[in-house]
Amino acid sequence: MKDGTANSIGAAGKASEWNLMPWDYITKSINKLRQRIFRATREQRWNVVRSLMKLMLRSYFNLLVSVRRVTQKNKGKKTAGVDGERALTPEARMALVRSMGRFTVWKVKPAKRIYIPKAGKPGQKRPLGIPTLRNRVGQAIVKNALEPCWEAQFEGNSYGFRPGRSIDDAIEHCFKYLNRRTTRPWVLDADLKSAFDQISHEHILAMIGPVPGRYLIKEWLKAGYVEADFFHTTDSGTPQGGIISPLLLNVALHGLQQQLGPAYGYVRYADDLIVCARTYEQIEAAQSTIEEWLKPRGLALHPEKTRIVHINDGFNFLSFSIAHQGGKCLIKPQKEKVLSFLAKLRLWLSHHRQVTAVTVIRHFNQILLGWSNHYKHVVSKRVFAYVSCELWKMLWRWCLRRHPKKGKYWIARKYFGEQGNVSWRFQAKEGQQTLYLFDVASVQIERHTKVKGTASPDDPALQEYWQERQKKGKTRPRMRRSRKALPTAGSDARAV
Repeated sequence: MKDGTANSIGAAGKASEWNLMPWDYITKSINKLRQRIFRATREQRWNVVRSLMKLMLRSYFNLLVSVRRVTQKNKGKKTAGVDGERALTPEARMALVRSMGRFTVWKVKPAKRIYIPKAGKPGQKRPLGIPTLRNRVGQAIVKNALEPCWEAQFEGNSYGFRPGRSIDDAIEHCFKYLNRRTTRPWVLDADLKSAFDQISHEHILAMIGPVPGRYLIKEWLKAGYVEADFFHTTDSGTPQGGIISPLLLNVALHGLQQQLGPAYGYVRYADDLIVCARTYEQIEAAQSTIEEWLKPRGLALHPEKTRIVHINDGFNFLSFSIAHQGGKCLIKPQKEKVLSFLAKLRLWLSHHRQVTAVTVIRHFNQILLGWSNHYKHVVSKRVFAYVSCELWKMLWRWCLRRHPKKGKYWIARKYFGEQGNVSWRFQAKEGQQTLYLFDVASVQIERHTKVKGTASPDDPALQEYWQERQKKGKTRPRMRRSRKALPTAGSDARAV
């Protein structure tokens, strides 16, 4: 709706009620209940687990945090399902909470099929299934009950879509297997083909067993989707875009390390995985084992994205390049991803020739900070310098196009200045304040500390451990002021 409120969401709510909620207390209460489910699962007290899961499903606090997650925290909060409902204001969120008490959540509606561009593949798109607002809230409620139970069982080398785990942890695990002392230099670099679309419903339901919320999960899986006003049934798959879908994928793929055995090193992030072994023959055997293991799950390895390589030849994994060079295992930003990143920035500039320099800086700084944070834990110094140089060159050309009748010295004085000891920094005046472009080359490389073993934030015995990790995770790139001269064309793509 144009005013951003919910469509037919229920009785009007009050903004003050939502804004005055004691969110810290509510979140801590839900986290404690998750920890109780985790502990009971570890102790295999299954009757207690089921009782606690029922308590979570009935919890008013769980309803509140689920509505907050779906309507405030998730990136897709502004995207409506087939019923067109959204809740973008405090009043609408409070009304949604009240209406959920009267809503028969098991009467699910189909997801809305949309398509988004595939990363790094121009012209190609991947499908997303967007459940209705109420079904997303229902999935968040069920996920809070189901996830801690499985967090107590998941393997330590599974990283994707799990609380407290990240791509950085998966990459550090790869380094652990493939460093200079590795005894398993052969690598199966594999990708599952259409994992979210092809995964077996029957296998998922068999894995989760007779737990509270099982019937709801079955209904969501079988709900189908609507594309171009036509309804399609779903006999397999769980829609990307569903809040519970990543958890269900992890549940379905649980147990592969046990299947492979201790002779192999194994790291999985969602549907991307690597397996390490001593010999080429062992890796071939592992590939056959995985292919057979995937069949009852309705899945298969992607033939174009799966290959066997030696670590000396290198491979790409999760946007990183991993290879042995000079006797060392070097992990760097993947060249294709870096060039694609720069191409996107150039394209944005070409489409925004008339915006102000302040707009450019504000837009770029947010992107550059996130991008540099993603790569600051690996061997990225030369890449950061190259990206910084390319940024300067594309911004210089942007300035020249904006002022074709002005001289280069005039443009240099207007758009570039010094910040500390750093010269030629792209800048802009905003009132009395001077804004500067974030300098990627100043980002310090910091070694990432991998999450230990099977550690989970839901484990009540590890609260201090997670508090310390959270403190370390709040660090930001430090500015190093050492570049004093105009960037030159001496750096090229070989630095990538």
